[in-house]
Amino acid sequence: MPASRRLWLAGGLAAWLGGCGFQLRRPPRLQLERVHLTGFSRHSGQAEELRRQLRASPGVRLVESAAEADLVLEALVDRQQEVATSSTAAGQVRELSLRSLLRYRVRTPAGRELIAPTELGLVRDMTFEESISLAKAHEAQILLRAMQADIATQVLRRLAALDPAALAAGPAASAAP
Repeated sequence: MPASRRLWLAGGLAAWLGGCGFQLRRPPRLQLERVHLTGFSRHSGQAEELRRQLRASPGVRLVESAAEADLVLEALVDRQQEVATSSTAAGQVRELSLRSLLRYRVRTPAGRELIAPTELGLVRDMTFEESISLAKAHEAQILLRAMQADIATQVLRRLAALDPAALAAGPAASAAP
């Protein structure tokens, strides 16, 4: 195929994709600037993924103390589990179920609740073989990281849906009709 024809096709494809509204996925635009994460363990993969996605959101800063934050995301439960779901007659594991759970709430630094305690959980099943246990352990880690990324994306979407007036309003304003 001649080079000019390939260039013409590539340009046509780009124009078609741009015209149909195609866009690369971007982080949701949050209506806040300062976020404080609390309640996570020191080495939490879920907390690291949330931090990574919050840093990628335009205009959002992570702060060290709740007093300087616009809102506080508090982890009530942050847990990852591997559960054997199937085994052979000899007792060897054949299938694993990977579970990732985050129960959290969002509040203002003053303590006013913006998002009630919410639980997000994902489950993935995978086969397991003792002869390739190292590869299966690596596969499990990849799946758990993907699950943490999915949960973090869901949390950010919920944060993006917060009404900016609710963030600025005091307790009396939020109780008014």
